[in-house]
Amino acid sequence: MFVRRNISLPNLFDWSWLHLVWLLMLSSAIALMYYFKIVTFQLPWLPVSIIGTAVAIFIGFKNSNAYARMWEARKIWGAIVNSSRTWGMYVDGYISNQFTQNKQSDETIHQIKKRLIYRHIAWLYTLRSQLLIVTPWELAGQKGHTGSRAKYYQKKYGLGLIEEEVARIELGKFLPADEHDRLIANANTATQIINEQSRDLSRLREQGLINDFGQMELMKVLSHCYEHQGKSERIKKFPLPRQYANINRYFIGLFIFLFPFSMIPSLLQIDDWGIFIAISITTVVGWVYVMMELVGDYSENPFQGMGFDIPMLSLCRTIEIDLLEMLGEKKLPPSVGAKNGILM
Repeated sequence: MFVRRNISLPNLFDWSWLHLVWLLMLSSAIALMYYFKIVTFQLPWLPVSIIGTAVAIFIGFKNSNAYARMWEARKIWGAIVNSSRTWGMYVDGYISNQFTQNKQSDETIHQIKKRLIYRHIAWLYTLRSQLLIVTPWELAGQKGHTGSRAKYYQKKYGLGLIEEEVARIELGKFLPADEHDRLIANANTATQIINEQSRDLSRLREQGLINDFGQMELMKVLSHCYEHQGKSERIKKFPLPRQYANINRYFIGLFIFLFPFSMIPSLLQIDDWGIFIAISITTVVGWVYVMMELVGDYSENPFQGMGFDIPMLSLCRTIEIDLLEMLGEKKLPPSVGAKNGILM
């Protein structure tokens, strides 16, 4: 997630310079054909402007839905933060010797709480990792130029900024060895971690270390975690419908191709500088339309490992610190800060 107030011009240029190049080449070629009288006709402005207006409306619809997907993802992860803190509070408050016949030591109670909270932290990092798996419709899953540029953006403005932070995350630190090996072998490890929490609560109820009400409240939190996970997976695994996500590219291409044949003949009549003005204006107009399309393209999938993502690692670390403090631990991991104006 970009956290600077403004996206810098170098970043914007790095993101769009290839499009500026081909737009400049197209505009220059058409302008030179008119300049040397190879082409003499002029398209009427009215139909071209109607196409441009229709394309702008279509792009606006796509971008609105792309933003809605991104904002929904942010609300889901905000709910994960709240449910995680609730989980830590309930674990700390409900698990005790109050209702058991066989009293346990304070150290044993602490270890039980630690096991439940550490397992929840493992769920957070596992869910994040699963959501970052590339799907076929995401930009990094494409072939050719689109895929290679997306991987470049991931490295320079996304996951590449936090490689060291991610390398320090080990699920083995949060899960017992036998449990770790068993859970990661599942197709959906995050789902099984929550299920393991449920089994653990049942065993604690049998031992009397938690009463019926406490177990029921903790199970509600686990249910909410499944709900948050399912909502995140819905966004990840159901793309913005392709008819809205892709067909406008053809419309944009059509408009960018027709626009110079309407605009350039008029601009060439402006003294000796007319050809340069014509090339500049047609290039800039085409660039604006392409950039509007790219904004939607890079925003519609908020879990694709780029600077437009929800800052899941930062949120996971914030939750981890909060839960560890509930356990009374003093050795806390550092917060994840923004790098180059990007928070991941």
